[in-house]
This record gives sequence, C-alpha cells and structure tokens, in this order.
Amino acid sequence: MQCSLQLPEIRNYNWIEPQAMVASPCRSVAECDPNVVVSGHSPICLNLEDLKCFEVVEHQFHQYGVIFKNAIALQPSNPAYPPHSGTTVLMAAPKSGWLEIVLSKPITSFCCYVTSSQRTIMSLYDSQNVLIDKIMTEPNLAGSDSSIPPNLELKIHNPNISRITFYAFDGQLTLDNLSFEF
Repeated sequence: MQCSLQLPEIRNYNWIEPQAMVASPCRSVAECDPNVVVSGHSPICLNLEDLKCFEVVEHQFHQYGVIFKNAIALQPSNPAYPPHSGTTVLMAAPKSGWLEIVLSKPITSFCCYVTSSQRTIMSLYDSQNVLIDKIMTEPNLAGSDSSIPPNLELKIHNPNISRITFYAFDGQLTLDNLSFEF
C-alpha cells in the first residue's frame, strides 16, 4: 500500500515591515511640511545629504522633534573621517569634540555611526535630565592604528531618551546615518 501525503497550498505572505521615514531638513517654517506626523515604531533617518557643506545645523530637523547644538554639516576632505554613506556628516563645531541632540519628545531607540580622534562618550538622558546610559568608545580614525574601524555603530534602546550628548575630550568627531524611533 502506498501512502501519499497531500500538502496544503503554501502561500507567500508579504508581511509589511515598517519602512524607515527619511527626514529631510527644512530651513524655514515655509519649507516644513505641516502634515508630517511623527509617531509609531518606524525608524526616522535624518537625511544629511540635503544639508549644505559648512551649514550650521540646529533647527533643520525640528519638525521631526530634533534640535542640534554645536553641529555643522561637513563633506570631509580628511580621509581619516570617511562618511558611513553618502558624502555629508555632522561634525562637532565650532566647539571641538562636543555635540548635543535635544528631542522634543522621548524616543525609544537611537543609532548613529561615530568617527573620532579621541575617546568619545555618548551620554543619554531622560526627560528629567537624569543620566540613563553611557557608551564609551576609543579613537577610530581611518588609517590609524586603532583596533576599531571608523564609523563605529552606536545603538541604544531605552524607552525614555530625551537628550543625547557626545564628548570627544577636545578631539574631533563626526556622526553619520542618525536614526531614531519613538
């Protein structure tokens, strides 16, 4: 007696994964899209490529709830600071080695790629300005004898991140591919 097994039809379901929202900078209230709704669990990726080289970056992403302090857009000419992708990075300036991100409402995760000439500390604070977490990295310039490659990914998950600071002990640091989720 032969036994045959008939399998049910297999269907290919395309589960829809949340797509990242690319946040382009706006330089005035007139440029900002008032219909942008920032919520949910989709990552928001900041589009640094639309920033002008040497542009002071502060309120360009405010409609997405992000304000920068001590940041400029830069297209690095020094090969020790290669971008992770594209051509534009954020650099801590005019004060060397310190950059801050202030969020209008708490986020649950943050990710970026860091290249630094000195040991760097990324500190995360809650809405009460209490330190939540701290991540330390070693210098990681391209072409140096560092054991850490440039563009080190720093990623953190915490339900109440309201402010993020980077401090590179009087060194230079660049950030690229910044993304976050609410």
